[in-house]
Amino acid sequence: MLVDSPPEQRAETAPAPPTRQAARALGLLLSVAIMVLVAVASIAIGAKALSLDQVWHGLFHDRGTYGDVVVDERLSRTLLGLLAGAALGLAGAVLQALTRNPLADPGLLGINAGASAAVVTAVTYFGVTSLTGYVWFAFLGAAAVGALVWFLGGSRGATPVRLALAGTAISAALYGYLQAVMIMDDAALGKMRFWTVGSLASATDSTIWQVLPFLAAGAVLALVLARPLNAMEMGDDTARALGAHLGRTRALAMLAATVLCGAATAACGPIMFVGLMVPHVVRSFTGPDLRWILPYATVLSPALLLGADVIGRVVARPSELQVGIVTALIGGPVFIFLVRRRRTAQL
Repeated sequence: MLVDSPPEQRAETAPAPPTRQAARALGLLLSVAIMVLVAVASIAIGAKALSLDQVWHGLFHDRGTYGDVVVDERLSRTLLGLLAGAALGLAGAVLQALTRNPLADPGLLGINAGASAAVVTAVTYFGVTSLTGYVWFAFLGAAAVGALVWFLGGSRGATPVRLALAGTAISAALYGYLQAVMIMDDAALGKMRFWTVGSLASATDSTIWQVLPFLAAGAVLALVLARPLNAMEMGDDTARALGAHLGRTRALAMLAATVLCGAATAACGPIMFVGLMVPHVVRSFTGPDLRWILPYATVLSPALLLGADVIGRVVARPSELQVGIVTALIGGPVFIFLVRRRRTAQL
C-alpha cells in the first residue's frame, strides 16, 4: 500500500510551475543587469566630477591623474561594495531563515557589535591605525561573538528565540563598551568616526584581497545550505521528517553568517539595513524558497549598497556622505512601509 507523503513534504519537493520558474530566472537576469549598471555608475560618478571620456581614459589608458581617481579610488570601492553588499545580503537571508524571523539581520545576533568592539579595542589599546591592521581584529571579534551567541543559545539545542535573545543581550553590552571607550579616548573617536557609521571610502586592493577568501567561503556555504534551511523554515518536526540535521544546519548557518558579516564589517564598518531589507523585499516576489532568495540577495544587495554610496558622493559634493548613513536614511522609511504592507508582513 502506498503511503501519501505529508503536505509539507510535497510542497517542499514539488517543482514550481514552469511559468513561475521562467519569471524568477528572468527577474534574476534583470537584477544582474541592474547591479552592473549601478556598478558602472559607481565608477563613473564621484565626489570629483569627471566626464565619461575622462573616466574611460582613466580606466583603460591614462595612469596619471584620471587613473589615480578612477582605478585607485572608484574601482576599488566599487569592487569592495559588490563584495560587501553580497555578503550582507546573504548573511541577512541566512539569519532570517535560521531564526524564522523576517526582521532578522546580522546585528540581531551581535556580529556587527563584536566586530566593532574588536576594532575599537585594537585602535585604543594596541595602537593599530591602518585598515589592513584591524581587519583581522574585526573578523576575530565577529567570529568570537558568533561562537558565544551559539553557545549561550543552547549549542545543539539552539532555537531561534534563544539565539535572538543571546545576540541582543551581547550586542547591548558590547555597544555600551564601544561607546564608553570612544568617549574616554578622543584619539580613538577621531580615528573611528567614519568606520563606525559604515564607509567604502577606505577601500584598497589590499583590503579586498584580505577579505575575499572569507567572503567566498561564506557565500559557498550559505548557498549550499539553501535546501536544509528551506526545510527548517517549516518547523523542526517537518525538517526532521524531510531528513534535515537541525543541529548541524544551525551551526553551519551561524558559521556562514558570521564569516560573511564579519568580513564585510571588518572592511566597511557596520552597515545597517542592507542585510535586513533586501532579503525581506526579495521574498515578496520570489516566495519563501531560499534557492531563489539567496541568488537574488547576492545580486540586489550590492546594487543597493553601491547605489547608496553613489548618492552619498553626489549630495555632499565636494565632500561625501558615508554609505552607512545613506542606507539608514533610505532603508528606515522604506522598510517601515514594507512591513506595514499586509502581504509582505505575513510572509
